[in-house]
Amino acid sequence: MSYSGKRVLVTGGLGFIGSNLAVRLARDGAIVTVVDSAVPGCGANEFNLAPVRSQITWINSAIGDLDRHRTAIEGTGIVFNMAGEISHINSMRDPVRDLELNTAEQLRFLLALRQICPGVRVIYASTRQVYGVPQYLPINEIHPVNPIDFNGIHKHAAASYHRLLTANGEIDATILRLTNIYGPRMALNIPEQGVLGHFFRRALLGEDMEIFGDGRQFRDPVYIDDIVEVCLIAGTRSRLPSNTMNAGGIEALSLAAMAEILANEGGSRVRYRPFPEGHKAIDIGSFSTDNSFIREQLGWQPKVSFSDGAHRTLAYFREHREHYLPRTTSR
Repeated sequence: MSYSGKRVLVTGGLGFIGSNLAVRLARDGAIVTVVDSAVPGCGANEFNLAPVRSQITWINSAIGDLDRHRTAIEGTGIVFNMAGEISHINSMRDPVRDLELNTAEQLRFLLALRQICPGVRVIYASTRQVYGVPQYLPINEIHPVNPIDFNGIHKHAAASYHRLLTANGEIDATILRLTNIYGPRMALNIPEQGVLGHFFRRALLGEDMEIFGDGRQFRDPVYIDDIVEVCLIAGTRSRLPSNTMNAGGIEALSLAAMAEILANEGGSRVRYRPFPEGHKAIDIGSFSTDNSFIREQLGWQPKVSFSDGAHRTLAYFREHREHYLPRTTSR
């Protein structure tokens, strides 16, 4: 799985997943170019690349703006396509914005790839949200797709573009449907980016954990290093029998259990309150991932438990807090 000397492109490389990938790739000796327009609200943070900034080329551009980064695409061997908006609630508030970021920009980018570097290997970060409310658990790849918010619809459309161009032999894409990811470089200052960001932000600030509802719904959180690992493995495997795979965590934990772990780390308590207006309608309830297919195809399985990952994550943010939650942040 050596990336030393390989030319790679990471879209959304200032964001959470993209930056962790870019840092790992640069440390492994890859020639890394990041394309990220730093759209407000999407989690871009220049400090995310600080450990390897001198080794990485950053192009401040929307991924669909070929006039800005055409030369970066030329000669690229592998593309890690992590760009996009992840907020489900924001997609309901402004679906046209979500459409542009997650669908139109993706289509422009993929059409450029097929023209400039046909057959290029692409790893696309999709989401478990495309499944909607689970009909059974754990969810495998043949579960019906029925998203319940605009973000899920638009991410599914973008994944479909990847599949179509792969079927036509114009690119070689793998779509990873990712569950709740957490770890260093999360955008803790953006409340709309998911329940785990909400939990970690409160733990870092020493505030009580807030849970909407009774906290019995569960998730299978996955630590960012495990996701980086599966992306890197997938990047080296071409023409897989199926190009869509789930990637989830080691175990399913209730939101209440995760909140308790973080409350213990942060010295706070867990409190419950009703769902805010607009949130309940896009809550999918409980979710857990069947990782058997990706284990069979790529030999990958998650390694980091939530308690261990939570400890590592808080240690990172305590060391670098001023770059994620300045001291002036209001409670």
